[in-house]
Amino acid sequence: MDIAKHRREAHGISGLQENLRQIVYGGNDGIVTTFAVVAGFAGAGAEGAAQMGAIAVLLFGFANLFADATAMGLGEFLSSRAEHDVYRATRREELKRQHDEPSLERREMITMLRQKGLEDRDAVALADQLQKHPELMADLMMNYEFGMSDPDGENAGVNALYTFVSFLIFGVIPLLPYVLFDPSPTTFNLSIAATTFALVALGVLRWVAIRVALLRCIAETLMIGGICALVAYLVGWLIGA
Repeated sequence: MDIAKHRREAHGISGLQENLRQIVYGGNDGIVTTFAVVAGFAGAGAEGAAQMGAIAVLLFGFANLFADATAMGLGEFLSSRAEHDVYRATRREELKRQHDEPSLERREMITMLRQKGLEDRDAVALADQLQKHPELMADLMMNYEFGMSDPDGENAGVNALYTFVSFLIFGVIPLLPYVLFDPSPTTFNLSIAATTFALVALGVLRWVAIRVALLRCIAETLMIGGICALVAYLVGWLIGA
């Protein structure tokens, strides 16, 4: 059986769900990063971004957008690679301990199986069977003892690409009013509306992937993004005061 195919077809696990963390992470940071530029300019003086001019807003906005998208993508790549390396190193050590200290590892497995609800007799029997299959036992120990999931099903390059593209797509939205209109307080208000729309869209995207608690998905995304945007505005206002 092709497990990956079965997961997609029988359980409906889509690429969106598998990469939801990267999409939400990149999208939220993209929105906040570019709106922070706009909000910082707007908070810097009475005339806001209009004093700075559209060129300044767009220059700083797009420079931050592409620079941070690249940094986020590469950061996600390095983070995924590091996660893989830590998992493999810990698993190798676990296999070594099974070989060097089998009785201790057996007792640890019995204890964890009991904690999972197995009766003593069943826990002992299962632990004895698992010791005959050290690779399987190591996988279970990685999950139960260390709380680490096998990352081998993930692709660091794909994770980085999802983060990069999501950052760009959502991050450009707060800048669109300054692309379409001359800078003014009204343009800044349109940017606020565009940013709100982008955060709501990201929250809805979360809901589409998990199909749980639509209002919570939207509210959490709006709250976190709104706090970051408010901080950027207040910093600009304090500097310009």
